[in-house]
Amino acid sequence: MRIKIIPEGREKEMSNVGVNTERLVKTFCELVRTDSTSGNERQMADLIKKKLEEMGYRPEEDNAGETIGGNAGNVIVKVPGNTDAPPLLFMAHMDTVEPGKGKTPVISGDIIKSDGTTVLGGDDLAGCACILEAINVLNEQKVPHGDVYAVFSIAEETGLCGAKALDVFRVPAKYAFVLDEGGPIGTVAVKAPYHNKIRFIVRGKAAHAGVCPEEGINAVRAAARAVASLPFMGRIDEESTCNIGRIKGGRATNIVPDEVVLDGELRSISEEKLEKYTNEWVKSFRNSVEAEKALVEIEVKREYGGYSISEDHPIMGLLKKATAVLNLPLLPVKTGGGSDTNVLNTKGIPAVNLSVGMTNVHGTNEQISVSDMTRATELILEIIKQMPARNRKMNKI
Repeated sequence: MRIKIIPEGREKEMSNVGVNTERLVKTFCELVRTDSTSGNERQMADLIKKKLEEMGYRPEEDNAGETIGGNAGNVIVKVPGNTDAPPLLFMAHMDTVEPGKGKTPVISGDIIKSDGTTVLGGDDLAGCACILEAINVLNEQKVPHGDVYAVFSIAEETGLCGAKALDVFRVPAKYAFVLDEGGPIGTVAVKAPYHNKIRFIVRGKAAHAGVCPEEGINAVRAAARAVASLPFMGRIDEESTCNIGRIKGGRATNIVPDEVVLDGELRSISEEKLEKYTNEWVKSFRNSVEAEKALVEIEVKREYGGYSISEDHPIMGLLKKATAVLNLPLLPVKTGGGSDTNVLNTKGIPAVNLSVGMTNVHGTNEQISVSDMTRATELILEIIKQMPARNRKMNKI
């Protein structure tokens, strides 16, 4: 059992809504110790299914892994309701980024972190642990609720692949809450960007670099001129960003390079702005490359759609009630990152991204607090409780 614990007198805790903090921490650490890098979630999927089966539920696994070449699919479970309240969906992703093999959780008081050699995997194993604990509490406390669905998705970190492959007809939810955001508990991402991936393939002409370089057309030079001439890079405005993140080309120092491939992206909360900025990039890049007498092929792909949830949307009303009961501030934010939330909204399920308190994600200094995970679990339960039944008489159990 790979876990380092630095005791600081923290006693066994039970929250005032029945969250078993000791069990929550144990579950989280067990998930952390289980390797689940993107595309290799088999062990994690089996562990989560086992835990759900031990609670008396019948989790299923879809074929999302087959569609992306992974070794596991999304894990889906229905927690049958005892009222006719509309169904809700809670979602978190099982995969973690590298370095993510052999993770060892270290507990110091209220803080859980890695041993410094890997990421912790709180992104998003904290979300998974909170959902599992909430399901446990629903079962133990006999909480009145409508149908509750949980989805533990795969390959979120490599392009939201599991969510994209998810058949939403299997989770007919009124609203969805994705547990995959940072910040204080009560933080909710209500706006997230549309995202275009872009690839430039610059083609020049090969020639011997020492004998007849003038007969060649240098694709590196053309690509460099094109990148340097782009009208913007990095932050474009308060809603939009862009980046060239990868460049590959050339075959040898004695050959005038005849091909360079550049991969980049543009994001904006405004779809109109995204299309405008993408077109400006394409036009500028093409003009610069052609000025060097080279050619360019340009591929633009919509990676995922954006979303914007208004303050008066019913899902926000539900959140306001839940956070008020828990005396939590509701903190709506916009984010520049994408998540499974983007895909759910695109597929027609109104969704927001809730914080589980993750900090320094994707780094070996990643950490999370036990108290934040406890509060996040309490929020899940309160959201479920606040979802009104259509027929109030059915609330009796």
